[in-house]
Amino acid sequence: MAALGTDPRNAIWAPGDTTPYRQYESITLIGEGQDAWDRAARDVLIWAVKTRSGFIVDDARPVVDGRVVTVTPRWLGRVVREPVQVNAVVQTATRVGFSYRTLPGHPVAGEEAFIVHRVGDEVYFTLRSLTAPAPQQPWRVLCPLLRVAQVVVRRRYRRGLR
Repeated sequence: MAALGTDPRNAIWAPGDTTPYRQYESITLIGEGQDAWDRAARDVLIWAVKTRSGFIVDDARPVVDGRVVTVTPRWLGRVVREPVQVNAVVQTATRVGFSYRTLPGHPVAGEEAFIVHRVGDEVYFTLRSLTAPAPQQPWRVLCPLLRVAQVVVRRRYRRGLR
């Protein structure tokens, strides 16, 4: 399955024209040493970045290319079901992670990638996303509010693998 542009296999992210998607990338140092690497590399592949950020993932197995899962957050006191499909998975000695694309019914359209990589002894977490308003209501009209929620959730993601 081809990724729209958040492909975790790419060390340098240059997705080109992403219209109408908003492009986002952050890279955060999350630790140093083999123990930090082993923990983060394992955890990223079992959705820990999502579950430690307050989401429920309906499939606890490690990610597999093509697998469809439902991610469920509570948002403003409501339960929101977010269907997604894993796009790409990478597992090398210095790079581990995956990307997923949203499916119909998700509050936004696009992709997200969670990547752990190492440079020497330092372990980094990279978050990439391409998002656009979902085509269906009520999500389309709520898009400005969802952008605010994304800022909060991204902060939680960056803490999720530390």
